[in-house]
Amino acid sequence: MIRIQKTALLLLFASLAATVFLASGADGQTATKPRELAEGNKAWPKQAVRASRGMVVTDEPLGSQAGLEILKHGGNAVDAAVGTAFALAVVEPAAGNIGGGGFMLIRLADGKTTFLDYRETAPGKATAKMYIGKDGKLDEDASVVGYKSVAVPGTVAGLELALKTYGTMKLADVMAPAIRLADQGFPVSSKLADEFQEEIPGLQAFPVSQRIFLNSGKMFKAGDTLKQPELAATLKRIAKSGAEEFYRGETAKMLVDDMSKNGGLITLEDLANYKVKVRKVLRAKYESGGHDWEVLTSPPPSSGGVAMIEALNMLQDVPLKGWDDPQSVHMVAETMRRIFADRAAYLADPDFSDVPVSGLTAPCYAKERAATIDPAKASSSNNVKAGDPQACGKSSSNAAAPQVIVSLGEGAHTTHFSVVDEAGNAVASTYTLNDNYGSHVTTTAGFLLNDEMDDFTTQPGVPNALYGLMQSDANAIAPGHRPLSSMTPTILLRDGKLSFVTGSPGGPTIISATLLSVINWMRLGMDAQAAVNAPRFHHQWFPNRIRMESEFPESMEKALRARGHEVERGWYGTPSLGQETKMYGHMGLVNAIGIDPKTGERLGAADPRDQGAAVGY
Repeated sequence: MIRIQKTALLLLFASLAATVFLASGADGQTATKPRELAEGNKAWPKQAVRASRGMVVTDEPLGSQAGLEILKHGGNAVDAAVGTAFALAVVEPAAGNIGGGGFMLIRLADGKTTFLDYRETAPGKATAKMYIGKDGKLDEDASVVGYKSVAVPGTVAGLELALKTYGTMKLADVMAPAIRLADQGFPVSSKLADEFQEEIPGLQAFPVSQRIFLNSGKMFKAGDTLKQPELAATLKRIAKSGAEEFYRGETAKMLVDDMSKNGGLITLEDLANYKVKVRKVLRAKYESGGHDWEVLTSPPPSSGGVAMIEALNMLQDVPLKGWDDPQSVHMVAETMRRIFADRAAYLADPDFSDVPVSGLTAPCYAKERAATIDPAKASSSNNVKAGDPQACGKSSSNAAAPQVIVSLGEGAHTTHFSVVDEAGNAVASTYTLNDNYGSHVTTTAGFLLNDEMDDFTTQPGVPNALYGLMQSDANAIAPGHRPLSSMTPTILLRDGKLSFVTGSPGGPTIISATLLSVINWMRLGMDAQAAVNAPRFHHQWFPNRIRMESEFPESMEKALRARGHEVERGWYGTPSLGQETKMYGHMGLVNAIGIDPKTGERLGAADPRDQGAAVGY
């Protein structure tokens, strides 16, 4: 079944290699390869990459180098981010894209901030019950495989708007590295060759995907050159004519022709009507370690920013010692359990639903939620319900949360990249095809298409097919709606100055991975690389268990079980399948940049769980 293969691959990539600028390790191994995981930890970098001027951190070395090339040619952080995104669409086909969508958080050196929402939208022909069969049961594959799973892409429009509004270079110039990589080709890494092998069941079902990524069945080996002439031609058209070409030109016609021939829903009208949303950044202020901190994060339709602020507020009076302390893990896991219950009840597209942002992020609401946590005993998710945020804040679908001052105690597949330039402009960007290789459909124009329709509530009261995640009725499928997302690009300020740029892929674990990186940097005082390397854990309300990376010792598992928690350590199941397909894996891929408060140096910290790269100059 493609379903089992696809779900497993959200947590399965592996490779070990390291250079001065390359941080790598295991983002997930099959159960037969635990040895590589242990060896990978020993090889993980202990220190961040330091640079005095600019820094780019991504999942892929070639993507990072593309961004650095633009910085060195005088581009700012936004120029480099746009160039990096287009390059990742070539060299990281599992997640980098022009056929998907995402978010970009920008904080300029002068303090101005903005959030660009170029999330995909449901086609005009989409309906709330489009994946429900005549028998009343959900067709799980239909929302994640093939043409019917594709939402209207937003990436090209979003990147163009970012460049026009905040960049300094021409579109053709920032796209030059991507075009070169697609046209001339690049060496297939061992990781990419392994991915292609794992993705055979999905990719071979679609002729163009099979030809490009499976080498017409001959398969690529590490070191082979992957050229993508159709993608190169598409990128050249976009570079010449802009997003207009993608949404109304030849590329649009090729995409719609593919759709009409294969049962897809996207029309020329859907593409022509697509609009990027410019949203207000969510903000919250804290005091920790004798410093004033400000968290800049993602508004709805991201659920991550609201969850981030709610969690930090709930933990304000909780002393956190570190992740070798069972009590700290217990309290944060119980907090996660509650923010995910609230996520399921309230979060949706703010243009069509009244999302109670102010209430969910209000300090009084956090106190109410925190008061339901037993410091000595785990809750049961069956007994944990969403709270009532209306009592503490006025509902607002578009307004940013009020700034909050609190005192803190001391203490898959998507891709995320972070960029900081010499002037101090910063970009945190997360974008996605949703699943690995999205819908597995590659257009005749040479780019993969998303399967983002599964991020809607495809059947109320039933976990979504890909992540087993409970979602609200407000997130139901409807024409033009944007599905709820966990993507959480985030930027931290320390005493008013840029301090930390972070984010992660990983479905719902995006929220926990990004939250933990923020806690590691802001509250626990870890340096940048340690904040990324630190072991991760996750609780999403249902299923009723803590999932932990294998780096946690058995003693931690025992201590948490003694508190009443169900625990999966190093093994991740697929509850939506009704069976336990076992996987050995890691959570998220945080690519972060810290700023040394003494020297101002950029501290690039690529996640060693994958072959990410931090490059600077």
